Amino acid sequence: MPYLDGQLVLADRILPGRITFDTHIRALDPLRTSSDRYILPGFIDGHVHGGGGADTMDGVSAIETLSHFHMGHGTTTILPTTITRPWADVMCALRAVAEVCRNGVANGPRVHGAHLEGPFVSPHKLGAQPPFAIAPSPDKVEEALATGCVRVVTLAPELEHADDAMRRFSRAGVRVSLGHTTTDFEGAERAICTVCAAGGTIGATHLFNAMSPIEGRKPGPITALMCSDSAYGEMIFDTHHVHPASFRLVERIMGKRLLFVTDAMRGTGGPDGISQLGGQDVTIQDGVVRLPNGSLAGSILTLDQALRNAVASGMSLPKAAGLVSSNAAQYLGLHDRGVLAPDFLADFTILDATLNILEVWVGGERRL
Repeated sequence: MPYLDGQLVLADRILPGRITFDTHIRALDPLRTSSDRYILPGFIDGHVHGGGGADTMDGVSAIETLSHFHMGHGTTTILPTTITRPWADVMCALRAVAEVCRNGVANGPRVHGAHLEGPFVSPHKLGAQPPFAIAPSPDKVEEALATGCVRVVTLAPELEHADDAMRRFSRAGVRVSLGHTTTDFEGAERAICTVCAAGGTIGATHLFNAMSPIEGRKPGPITALMCSDSAYGEMIFDTHHVHPASFRLVERIMGKRLLFVTDAMRGTGGPDGISQLGGQDVTIQDGVVRLPNGSLAGSILTLDQALRNAVASGMSLPKAAGLVSSNAAQYLGLHDRGVLAPDFLADFTILDATLNILEVWVGGERRL
C-alpha cells in the first residue's frame, strides 16, 4: 500500500510520521526521524472565478484550465464561481460547471460544484461585479437549482424575494452566503435566523469587502456574522483586501468558522498589465487588481500564498492549514476531506520547509 513520510500537519500539532493510503487514508503512524517537508490535507477553494488565463464564465474548457492551475497551488477541491452577467450567461456557466462535475477534470482536482456569486447582489454594492444585478425571483432560483451544481449562493438579503430565496436554497442544501449587500446588523441577523430556521448553513462572501464596515454605533453585518455561533465567513487574505490585524481579530472570534478563499480571477498566475473580469478591463499591478476607478477587483491570490500570509502574520501552521482545508470542508458539508485521519480522502498538499508546493495528491494519486 502506498505511503508518504513527512511532517504530518494535524488539527492541533505537527507530527513526524507516515501516512498510508489507497483512495482513502488507512493509517497514521509516528516516526522518530524528522523531515523537511510538510503533509497537509488538500486545500479547498469555495470561491474562485479563474486563473491561468481562464474564467468560469468561458465554459467547460476554461473551467478545466483554471482547475488545473489552482491544483498547482495545492487546491484539491474547487468551486468555480460565476460573476454578475446577464442571466443567460450565468446559466450557461452553471451548465458548464454541471458538465465538469459529471465528467470530472482529467488528472485534476475535484470540482464540487458552483458558487453562484452573481447576480443576486445589491446594485449599490457591486464592487467589481458588472451592473447586471437582479432579484432572486422564484423562477430564477428554480432554474439555477435545476442545474444540480449550485453549492453556494451569494445573496444580498435586502433584495426583493430574498427571504423566500434563502429558504428555498437552504432546503436544497445550498450554502447561503451574505455578500455584496447594503444590509445592516439587524438585516444580517434576520437573514441568519431565516437560513437557520430553514435548516440551512449561513456564510459570508469575502468578509469586510462589499459590505458595510464595523462602526461603534453601526455594528453592521460583519458583527452579526462574527457574533453568530453558526455563521461561517470567507476571507481573501492577500493582505490587500483585509489587513492582517483585522484577520487576527476575526480569527480570534470565529475560529473554525473562518475560511480562506482566493476570489482569483483570469489573470492569476500571469504578468502585470491589463486583464478582464466579467467583461471589464482591470489592471494587475504589484499583486493588486483594480478597476479603472481604483476599486479592488477580485484577486490574483492562490491558497498556498494565503496560507503563507497567515503564517507570516503569526499563526501556527496547523491553524493556517485549517483555514485552507478543514474549515471550508465543514462549511460545505464535505465530511470526507480536509483532515489527515483514517477513512478520510487521500487528498494531500505537500509543502517544503518554506511552505512552497512540492506535490499534490488527489484520491491517492499524485497529480503534481
